Amino acid sequence: MSGFLFVVPPLTGHINPAVGVADRLAARGHRVAWACADPGLVRRLAGPGAPVFGCAGPVPGAEGVGRPPELRGAEALKFLWEWYLLPLADAMAPGVRAAVEEFRPDVVVADQQAFAGALVAERLGLPWATSATTSAEFSGAYDGLPKVAEWLRQRLAELRERLGDPSGTADPRSSPHLLLIFSSPELVGPQAPSAPHIHYVGPSLAGRQHRPGFPWEWLTPGRAKVLVTLGTANADAGGRFLAACREALRERADRVQAVLVDPGGVLPAEDGGKDLLVLPSVPQLALLERMDAVICHAGHNTVCEALWHGVPLVTAPIRDDQPVIAAQVVDAGAGLRVKFGRVTADRLGTALDTVLHDPAHRAAAASVRTAFRSAGGAPAAAAHLERLATESR
Repeated sequence: MSGFLFVVPPLTGHINPAVGVADRLAARGHRVAWACADPGLVRRLAGPGAPVFGCAGPVPGAEGVGRPPELRGAEALKFLWEWYLLPLADAMAPGVRAAVEEFRPDVVVADQQAFAGALVAERLGLPWATSATTSAEFSGAYDGLPKVAEWLRQRLAELRERLGDPSGTADPRSSPHLLLIFSSPELVGPQAPSAPHIHYVGPSLAGRQHRPGFPWEWLTPGRAKVLVTLGTANADAGGRFLAACREALRERADRVQAVLVDPGGVLPAEDGGKDLLVLPSVPQLALLERMDAVICHAGHNTVCEALWHGVPLVTAPIRDDQPVIAAQVVDAGAGLRVKFGRVTADRLGTALDTVLHDPAHRAAAASVRTAFRSAGGAPAAAAHLERLATESR
Protein backbone atom coordinates (compact mmCIF):
# COMPACT_ATOMS: atom_id res chain seq x y z
CA MET A 1 0.00 0.00 0.00
CA SER A 2 1.01 3.62 -0.52
CA GLY A 3 1.28 6.73 1.63
CA PHE A 4 -0.37 10.04 0.80
CA LEU A 5 0.35 13.34 2.53
CA PHE A 6 -2.35 16.01 2.02
CA VAL A 7 -0.94 19.53 2.34
CA VAL A 8 -3.72 22.09 2.79
CA PRO A 9 -4.15 25.72 3.82
CA PRO A 10 -6.19 26.33 6.98
CA LEU A 11 -9.39 27.09 5.06
CA THR A 12 -12.56 25.00 5.23
CA GLY A 13 -13.34 25.31 1.52
CA HIS A 14 -9.94 23.86 0.65
CA ILE A 15 -9.93 21.05 3.19
CA ASN A 16 -13.46 19.75 2.67
CA PRO A 17 -12.98 18.45 -0.91
CA ALA A 18 -9.88 16.53 0.17
CA VAL A 19 -11.61 14.88 3.13
CA GLY A 20 -13.65 12.46 1.03
CA VAL A 21 -10.61 11.55 -1.06
CA ALA A 22 -8.48 10.92 2.02
CA ASP A 23 -11.23 8.79 3.56
CA ARG A 24 -11.50 6.71 0.40
CA LEU A 25 -7.74 6.10 0.30
CA ALA A 26 -7.69 5.13 3.98
CA ALA A 27 -10.61 2.73 3.42
CA ARG A 28 -8.55 1.04 0.71
CA GLY A 29 -5.76 0.43 3.20
CA HIS A 30 -3.40 3.26 2.29
CA ARG A 31 -1.55 5.42 4.80
CA VAL A 32 -2.96 8.94 4.90
CA ALA A 33 -1.80 12.02 6.81
CA TRP A 34 -2.26 15.78 6.67
CA ALA A 35 -0.01 18.83 6.95
CA CYS A 36 -1.71 22.10 7.87
CA ALA A 37 -1.09 25.29 9.81
CA ASP A 38 -4.25 24.58 11.83
CA PRO A 39 -4.37 20.91 12.90
CA GLY A 40 -7.53 21.52 14.92
CA LEU A 41 -9.44 22.64 11.83
CA VAL A 42 -8.39 19.53 9.91
CA ARG A 43 -9.51 17.27 12.76
CA ARG A 44 -12.83 19.10 13.01
CA LEU A 45 -13.48 18.51 9.31
CA ALA A 46 -11.80 15.14 8.77
CA GLY A 47 -12.49 13.60 12.16
CA PRO A 48 -10.73 13.74 15.53
CA GLY A 49 -8.52 10.77 14.68
CA ALA A 50 -7.01 12.32 11.55
CA PRO A 51 -3.20 12.26 11.73
CA VAL A 52 -2.06 15.85 11.22
CA PHE A 53 1.41 17.36 11.15
CA GLY A 54 1.25 20.95 12.34
CA CYS A 55 3.03 23.54 10.20
CA ALA A 56 3.79 26.98 11.57
CA GLY A 57 2.04 29.69 9.67
CA PRO A 58 -0.38 32.62 9.79
CA VAL A 59 -3.70 31.05 10.72
CA PRO A 60 -6.60 33.35 9.82
CA GLY A 61 -8.79 34.26 12.77
CA ALA A 62 -12.40 33.16 12.46
CA GLU A 63 -11.52 31.82 9.02
CA GLY A 64 -10.65 34.69 6.80
CA VAL A 65 -7.59 36.49 5.56
CA GLY A 66 -8.19 39.69 7.47
CA ARG A 67 -8.49 41.82 4.33
CA PRO A 68 -10.24 45.18 4.40
CA PRO A 69 -13.75 44.29 3.18
CA GLU A 70 -13.77 47.12 0.63
CA LEU A 71 -10.94 45.57 -1.41
CA ARG A 72 -12.07 44.19 -4.78
CA GLY A 73 -10.60 42.97 -8.05
CA ALA A 74 -6.84 43.10 -8.62
CA GLU A 75 -6.23 44.89 -5.31
CA ALA A 76 -7.92 42.09 -3.37
CA LEU A 77 -5.98 39.47 -5.34
CA LYS A 78 -2.66 41.19 -4.65
CA PHE A 79 -3.51 41.49 -0.95
CA LEU A 80 -4.39 37.79 -0.80
CA TRP A 81 -1.08 36.78 -2.33
CA GLU A 82 1.22 39.25 -0.57
CA TRP A 83 -0.31 39.03 2.88
CA TYR A 84 -1.50 35.45 2.99
CA LEU A 85 -0.65 32.87 0.32
CA LEU A 86 3.05 33.66 -0.10
CA PRO A 87 3.81 34.12 3.64
CA LEU A 88 1.81 30.97 4.36
CA ALA A 89 3.97 29.00 1.91
CA ASP A 90 7.20 30.24 3.49
CA ALA A 91 5.91 29.53 6.99
CA MET A 92 4.59 26.05 6.16
CA ALA A 93 7.61 24.79 4.22
CA PRO A 94 9.77 23.64 7.18
CA GLY A 95 6.83 21.80 8.72
CA VAL A 96 5.90 20.19 5.40
CA ARG A 97 9.46 19.00 4.93
CA ALA A 98 9.51 17.57 8.46
CA ALA A 99 6.19 15.82 7.78
CA VAL A 100 7.56 14.30 4.57
CA GLU A 101 10.70 13.08 6.34
CA GLU A 102 8.71 11.49 9.17
CA PHE A 103 5.69 10.15 7.27
CA ARG A 104 7.57 9.23 4.08
CA PRO A 105 4.68 9.49 1.63
CA ASP A 106 4.76 8.04 -1.85
CA VAL A 107 2.74 11.01 -3.14
CA VAL A 108 2.21 14.54 -1.83
CA VAL A 109 -1.28 15.89 -2.52
CA ALA A 110 -0.91 19.67 -2.46
CA ASP A 111 -3.87 22.01 -2.45
CA GLN A 112 -3.77 24.51 -5.27
CA GLN A 113 -3.04 27.32 -2.78
CA ALA A 114 -0.71 25.35 -0.49
CA PHE A 115 2.38 26.12 -2.54
CA ALA A 116 4.71 24.68 0.11
CA GLY A 117 3.41 21.17 -0.58
CA ALA A 118 4.23 21.31 -4.28
CA LEU A 119 7.60 23.01 -3.91
CA VAL A 120 8.88 20.83 -1.04
CA ALA A 121 7.87 17.72 -3.00
CA GLU A 122 9.66 19.11 -6.04
CA ARG A 123 12.83 19.80 -4.08
CA LEU A 124 12.80 16.29 -2.56
CA GLY A 125 12.06 14.58 -5.86
CA LEU A 126 8.64 13.27 -4.83
CA PRO A 127 5.66 12.97 -7.18
CA TRP A 128 2.93 15.42 -6.28
CA ALA A 129 -0.65 15.95 -7.28
CA THR A 130 -2.63 19.18 -7.26
CA SER A 131 -5.97 19.30 -5.48
CA ALA A 132 -7.71 22.12 -7.38
CA THR A 133 -10.49 23.26 -5.09
CA THR A 134 -11.46 26.10 -7.41
CA SER A 135 -11.67 25.98 -11.18
CA ALA A 136 -11.31 29.75 -11.67
CA GLU A 137 -7.76 29.62 -12.99
CA PHE A 138 -8.76 27.12 -15.66
CA SER A 139 -11.29 29.32 -17.42
CA GLY A 140 -9.20 32.29 -18.49
CA ALA A 141 -9.27 34.15 -15.18
CA TYR A 142 -6.28 36.29 -16.16
CA ASP A 143 -7.16 36.85 -19.82
CA GLY A 144 -6.85 40.55 -20.45
CA LEU A 145 -4.78 40.99 -17.30
CA PRO A 146 -1.23 40.33 -18.53
CA LYS A 147 0.39 42.48 -15.84
CA VAL A 148 -1.39 40.55 -13.09
CA ALA A 149 -0.42 37.21 -14.64
CA GLU A 150 3.22 38.31 -14.95
CA TRP A 151 3.27 39.59 -11.37
CA LEU A 152 1.99 36.22 -10.13
CA ARG A 153 4.55 34.36 -12.25
CA GLN A 154 7.39 36.40 -10.78
CA ARG A 155 6.21 35.85 -7.20
CA LEU A 156 6.04 32.09 -7.77
CA ALA A 157 9.50 32.06 -9.35
CA GLU A 158 10.90 33.81 -6.28
CA LEU A 159 9.12 31.34 -4.03
CA ARG A 160 10.62 28.42 -5.96
CA GLU A 161 14.09 29.85 -5.42
CA ARG A 162 13.45 29.76 -1.68
CA LEU A 163 11.53 26.51 -1.30
CA GLY A 164 11.68 24.35 -4.39
CA ASP A 165 14.10 23.11 -7.02
CA PRO A 166 15.54 26.24 -8.68
CA SER A 167 15.78 24.32 -11.95
CA GLY A 168 12.12 23.33 -11.82
CA THR A 169 9.63 24.74 -14.27
CA ALA A 170 6.22 23.48 -13.13
CA ASP A 171 3.68 25.94 -11.81
CA PRO A 172 3.12 24.92 -8.16
CA ARG A 173 -0.61 25.53 -8.69
CA SER A 174 -0.77 22.84 -11.37
CA SER A 175 1.13 19.57 -11.05
CA PRO A 176 2.56 18.06 -14.25
CA HIS A 177 2.03 14.61 -12.66
CA LEU A 178 -1.66 14.78 -11.74
CA LEU A 179 -4.13 17.65 -11.63
CA LEU A 180 -7.43 16.86 -9.91
CA ILE A 181 -10.10 19.48 -10.64
CA PHE A 182 -13.21 19.23 -8.46
CA SER A 183 -15.51 20.45 -11.23
CA SER A 184 -16.38 19.48 -14.81
CA PRO A 185 -15.91 21.01 -18.27
CA GLU A 186 -19.68 21.53 -18.42
CA LEU A 187 -19.30 24.18 -15.71
CA VAL A 188 -15.76 25.42 -16.38
CA GLY A 189 -16.65 26.13 -19.99
CA PRO A 190 -14.94 25.85 -23.38
CA GLN A 191 -11.58 27.02 -22.03
CA ALA A 192 -11.34 24.02 -19.69
CA PRO A 193 -7.82 22.60 -20.19
CA SER A 194 -7.34 19.06 -21.40
CA ALA A 195 -4.31 16.79 -21.06
CA PRO A 196 -3.67 13.17 -20.05
CA HIS A 197 -2.72 14.17 -16.50
CA ILE A 198 -5.77 16.44 -15.98
CA HIS A 199 -8.87 14.82 -14.50
CA TYR A 200 -12.20 16.51 -13.78
CA VAL A 201 -13.68 14.52 -10.91
CA GLY A 202 -16.61 16.75 -9.95
CA PRO A 203 -17.40 17.66 -6.35
CA SER A 204 -15.98 15.55 -3.54
CA LEU A 205 -18.79 15.40 -1.01
CA ALA A 206 -18.10 12.25 0.99
CA GLY A 207 -16.60 12.19 4.46
CA ARG A 208 -18.15 15.41 5.81
CA GLN A 209 -18.79 15.49 9.53
CA HIS A 210 -22.54 15.70 10.23
CA ARG A 211 -23.78 18.70 12.20
CA PRO A 212 -26.78 17.71 14.30
CA GLY A 213 -29.44 20.02 15.64
CA PHE A 214 -31.07 21.50 12.54
CA PRO A 215 -34.85 21.90 13.04
CA TRP A 216 -35.98 19.88 10.05
CA GLU A 217 -39.60 20.09 11.17
CA TRP A 218 -39.47 23.85 10.45
CA LEU A 219 -39.44 23.12 6.71
CA THR A 220 -43.06 22.78 5.62
CA PRO A 221 -44.55 21.81 2.24
CA GLY A 222 -46.29 24.18 -0.12
CA ARG A 223 -43.62 26.83 -0.62
CA ALA A 224 -40.33 26.99 -2.52
CA LYS A 225 -37.26 26.50 -0.33
CA VAL A 226 -34.28 28.87 -0.61
CA LEU A 227 -30.86 28.78 1.06
CA VAL A 228 -28.90 32.01 1.53
CA THR A 229 -25.22 31.70 2.40
CA LEU A 230 -22.04 33.73 1.96
CA GLY A 231 -19.73 30.90 3.01
CA THR A 232 -17.43 30.74 5.98
CA ALA A 233 -15.05 33.62 5.20
CA ASN A 234 -17.28 36.58 4.40
CA ALA A 235 -18.96 37.46 7.70
CA ASP A 236 -17.15 40.82 7.65
CA ALA A 237 -18.68 41.89 4.36
CA GLY A 238 -22.22 40.57 4.36
CA GLY A 239 -24.40 42.83 6.50
CA ARG A 240 -25.98 44.98 3.80
CA PHE A 241 -26.41 42.07 1.40
CA LEU A 242 -28.04 39.78 3.96
CA ALA A 243 -30.42 42.56 4.93
CA ALA A 244 -31.45 42.92 1.28
CA CYS A 245 -31.96 39.16 1.10
CA ARG A 246 -34.12 39.26 4.21
CA GLU A 247 -36.31 42.00 2.74
CA ALA A 248 -36.72 40.24 -0.61
CA LEU A 249 -37.55 36.94 1.04
CA ARG A 250 -40.12 38.41 3.42
CA GLU A 251 -41.87 40.04 0.47
CA ARG A 252 -42.30 36.50 -0.90
CA ALA A 253 -43.28 34.83 2.36
CA ASP A 254 -46.52 33.54 0.87
CA ARG A 255 -44.60 31.42 -1.61
CA VAL A 256 -41.01 31.12 -0.33
CA GLN A 257 -39.55 29.68 2.87
CA ALA A 258 -35.87 30.50 3.39
CA VAL A 259 -32.91 29.49 5.52
CA LEU A 260 -30.37 32.30 5.92
CA VAL A 261 -26.88 31.58 7.25
CA ASP A 262 -25.53 34.43 9.37
CA PRO A 263 -22.25 33.32 11.02
CA GLY A 264 -21.31 36.87 11.98
CA GLY A 265 -24.63 37.68 13.67
CA VAL A 266 -25.12 40.79 11.54
CA LEU A 267 -28.92 40.53 11.40
CA PRO A 268 -31.11 41.53 14.35
CA ALA A 269 -31.86 38.77 16.82
CA GLU A 270 -35.62 39.10 16.29
CA ASP A 271 -35.31 37.82 12.69
CA GLY A 272 -36.94 34.46 12.11
CA GLY A 273 -40.40 32.95 12.31
CA LYS A 274 -42.25 30.66 9.96
CA ASP A 275 -40.95 32.31 6.80
CA LEU A 276 -37.26 32.91 7.48
CA LEU A 277 -34.91 30.85 9.63
CA VAL A 278 -31.66 32.61 10.55
CA LEU A 279 -28.85 30.39 11.88
CA PRO A 280 -25.07 30.79 12.35
CA SER A 281 -24.42 27.49 10.55
CA VAL A 282 -26.35 24.74 8.80
CA PRO A 283 -25.78 21.17 7.55
CA GLN A 284 -25.45 22.48 4.02
CA LEU A 285 -25.19 19.23 2.06
CA ALA A 286 -28.24 17.70 3.72
CA LEU A 287 -30.16 20.94 3.40
CA LEU A 288 -29.46 21.27 -0.32
CA GLU A 289 -31.41 18.07 -0.95
CA ARG A 290 -34.55 20.04 -0.07
CA MET A 291 -33.78 23.41 -1.67
CA ASP A 292 -35.24 24.91 -4.84
CA ALA A 293 -32.72 27.75 -5.19
CA VAL A 294 -29.55 29.07 -3.57
CA ILE A 295 -28.45 32.69 -3.12
CA CYS A 296 -24.71 32.78 -2.48
CA HIS A 297 -21.35 34.49 -3.01
CA ALA A 298 -20.28 32.14 -5.84
CA GLY A 299 -17.80 30.28 -3.65
CA HIS A 300 -16.64 27.24 -5.59
CA ASN A 301 -17.71 24.68 -2.99
CA THR A 302 -21.17 26.16 -2.48
CA VAL A 303 -21.79 26.45 -6.23
CA CYS A 304 -20.66 22.89 -6.91
CA GLU A 305 -22.63 21.48 -3.97
CA ALA A 306 -25.79 23.25 -5.17
CA LEU A 307 -25.34 22.06 -8.74
CA TRP A 308 -24.59 18.53 -7.55
CA HIS A 309 -28.19 18.62 -6.34
CA GLY A 310 -29.44 20.32 -9.51
CA VAL A 311 -30.31 23.53 -7.66
CA PRO A 312 -30.08 26.79 -9.67
CA LEU A 313 -28.38 29.83 -8.15
CA VAL A 314 -28.42 33.57 -7.74
CA THR A 315 -24.77 34.52 -7.30
CA ALA A 316 -23.34 37.71 -5.80
CA PRO A 317 -19.54 37.39 -6.04
CA ILE A 318 -17.47 39.37 -3.58
CA ARG A 319 -13.78 38.84 -4.46
CA ASP A 320 -11.01 36.36 -5.33
CA ASP A 321 -12.20 33.61 -7.67
CA GLN A 322 -15.88 34.30 -7.07
CA PRO A 323 -16.53 36.55 -10.11
CA VAL A 324 -15.08 33.84 -12.35
CA ILE A 325 -17.19 31.10 -10.76
CA ALA A 326 -20.28 33.32 -11.04
CA ALA A 327 -19.55 33.77 -14.74
CA GLN A 328 -19.30 30.00 -15.13
CA VAL A 329 -22.74 29.60 -13.56
CA VAL A 330 -24.27 32.22 -15.86
CA ASP A 331 -22.55 30.85 -18.97
CA ALA A 332 -23.78 27.36 -18.13
CA GLY A 333 -27.32 28.74 -17.83
CA ALA A 334 -27.63 27.46 -14.27
CA GLY A 335 -28.30 30.80 -12.60
CA LEU A 336 -27.98 34.57 -12.56
CA ARG A 337 -25.51 37.09 -11.19
CA VAL A 338 -26.26 40.25 -9.19
CA LYS A 339 -23.90 42.92 -7.87
CA PHE A 340 -22.97 42.18 -4.27
CA GLY A 341 -22.25 45.77 -3.27
CA ARG A 342 -25.18 47.46 -5.00
CA VAL A 343 -28.03 45.00 -5.31
CA THR A 344 -31.42 46.06 -3.95
CA ALA A 345 -34.08 43.85 -2.46
CA ASP A 346 -36.21 44.40 -5.58
CA ARG A 347 -33.42 43.35 -7.94
CA LEU A 348 -32.53 40.39 -5.79
CA GLY A 349 -36.15 39.29 -5.59
CA THR A 350 -36.56 39.51 -9.35
CA ALA A 351 -33.47 37.35 -9.89
CA LEU A 352 -34.74 34.82 -7.35
CA ASP A 353 -38.16 34.67 -9.02
CA THR A 354 -36.45 34.02 -12.35
CA VAL A 355 -34.33 31.07 -11.21
CA LEU A 356 -37.27 29.60 -9.30
CA HIS A 357 -39.74 29.79 -12.19
CA ASP A 358 -37.76 29.79 -15.44
CA PRO A 359 -37.44 26.10 -16.39
CA ALA A 360 -34.33 26.82 -18.45
CA HIS A 361 -32.25 27.52 -15.34
CA ARG A 362 -33.41 24.35 -13.63
CA ALA A 363 -32.75 22.32 -16.77
CA ALA A 364 -29.21 23.73 -17.03
CA ALA A 365 -28.57 23.00 -13.35
CA ALA A 366 -29.79 19.45 -13.91
CA SER A 367 -27.41 19.09 -16.86
CA VAL A 368 -24.45 20.10 -14.70
CA ARG A 369 -25.68 17.72 -12.00
CA THR A 370 -25.58 14.85 -14.48
CA ALA A 371 -22.02 15.77 -15.52
CA PHE A 372 -20.89 16.05 -11.91
CA ARG A 373 -22.32 12.70 -10.91
CA SER A 374 -20.76 10.91 -13.85
CA ALA A 375 -17.33 12.42 -13.08
CA GLY A 376 -16.75 10.09 -10.13
CA GLY A 377 -16.08 12.41 -7.18
CA ALA A 378 -13.89 11.22 -4.32
CA PRO A 379 -13.63 7.58 -5.52
CA ALA A 380 -12.37 8.72 -8.93
CA ALA A 381 -9.85 11.12 -7.36
CA ALA A 382 -8.58 8.36 -5.07
CA ALA A 383 -8.16 5.99 -8.01
CA HIS A 384 -6.10 8.56 -9.93
CA LEU A 385 -3.87 9.07 -6.88
CA GLU A 386 -3.39 5.32 -6.49
CA ARG A 387 -2.36 5.12 -10.12
CA LEU A 388 0.18 7.92 -9.68
CA ALA A 389 1.68 6.19 -6.65
CA THR A 390 1.98 2.91 -8.53
CA GLU A 391 3.50 4.49 -11.64
CA SER A 392 6.03 6.44 -9.57
CA ARG A 393 7.57 3.45 -7.86
